[in-house]
Amino acid sequence: MTTAIAPHRLWRNTRYLTWLVSDTSKGLAAALSGFAIPLLALIVTDDPAQAGIIAGAGLVARLLTTLIGGVLADRHRRVVLMLVGALLGIALAAAFTLLAASDALTFTALFAINLLLAARSGLFDVAGESALKEIVPDDAMGRAQAANQGRDAALQLAGGPLGGVLLGVGGWLVGLVMTLCHLISAGTAWVLARGGSRTTRENGDEQTDARRVGPEHAEDAAGDPGFPTRPTRTRPTGARPTGARPNALAELGEAFRWLFSRPDLGGVLAITTIVNLGFNAAITTTIYALQQAGHSELLIGALSAGVGAVMLVGAVIAPLLVPRIGAGILTITTLSVVAVATVALSWMVEPWAIIAVLGAAVLLVPALNAGMMGYFMVATPSRLLGRANSAAGVLGMGAMPLGPLIAGFGLAWVGRQNTILVCAALCAVAAILAIGNRALRALPVEARWAGHARRYEA
Repeated sequence: MTTAIAPHRLWRNTRYLTWLVSDTSKGLAAALSGFAIPLLALIVTDDPAQAGIIAGAGLVARLLTTLIGGVLADRHRRVVLMLVGALLGIALAAAFTLLAASDALTFTALFAINLLLAARSGLFDVAGESALKEIVPDDAMGRAQAANQGRDAALQLAGGPLGGVLLGVGGWLVGLVMTLCHLISAGTAWVLARGGSRTTRENGDEQTDARRVGPEHAEDAAGDPGFPTRPTRTRPTGARPTGARPNALAELGEAFRWLFSRPDLGGVLAITTIVNLGFNAAITTTIYALQQAGHSELLIGALSAGVGAVMLVGAVIAPLLVPRIGAGILTITTLSVVAVATVALSWMVEPWAIIAVLGAAVLLVPALNAGMMGYFMVATPSRLLGRANSAAGVLGMGAMPLGPLIAGFGLAWVGRQNTILVCAALCAVAAILAIGNRALRALPVEARWAGHARRYEA
């Protein structure tokens, strides 16, 4: 006899809602700094190349520290690391506020503060991302990722206009709001940390076999990545076995080897690297060109809001697409649209036309991200998730520090249109590689993720 199990009600999961508030507050602070610092660099230096150096150095710092962050996330309690990261965010945002209020935001000061903010993100954001597997069960992971995509779109929608308004008053006000955001993130992370490492049957990946009842699910329970074959754990998630000597390089090596042993995951990383570089460099080039043409921060913020509004629409339809269309087909379709739209972007100079083209490019991005990130979370064992997240992030975004440099030096040397056409060529290469990748094409719909992932287990 089989007992039916009701679908997990994500919005009644108080730990998930607490995590979402903490992560969203941190995300808003990041959106504000990501909007304000490049524009402040352009205002202070009046040189796109120097602004590109500041942004590029920050991306390098984040990528390098993300590797350390992945090791930390698998060694220690992830919600505690969320709290530590939020407290550091408070200190850095407060320092930015003081520098802006005293008119001390020089090239050197912006370079240093952006480097430190990026390093904080690299060290601690992986823990927040990985903690989601301890809070949300696998059968709700796709919906959780879709909800996160909606949240990210809302942040982009609000971040640009809000950043423009705040920056219009002064950089110090941007810093003050960033500080308040990190305070909220710290408070909610503290609430999660107080809950301890225990999880309830409905929250987290330490559930017992109550998630699947009946003999026909016994094989699924035994093979489901992240699904415990014993009813309890003997040590916290991510902790090392007792007596083991810590070796960060060996631990990172394990994650990289695991990723490259999985054709369903490792083969996608080169494609992600190329398209992230091309599309983000095209957007950065567009923003730099608008600022250099004399457009206001408020108008640039409105452009970001317009793109965010389209992504919010995409996030609304993502939960409808992910259960019905394979993640591989969604990825190939989205990359093809991005490549075509980036070519069109090179000819657009009016803000309304830029918004329309970028909107077309990003409409399906939330569904792509929900599908790929949801599958990744389901397929990755919890003990490896922090390091696997950081390894995938570094491999997938390893070339992104070149984006601001391409934008800055490209504008100075060959102009806006030629720079964006170079970016479009990169996006086209990514789309062609995706079409030719058999493992990517085979990624299924949400309901078949766990079974598909087991095919690639050693």
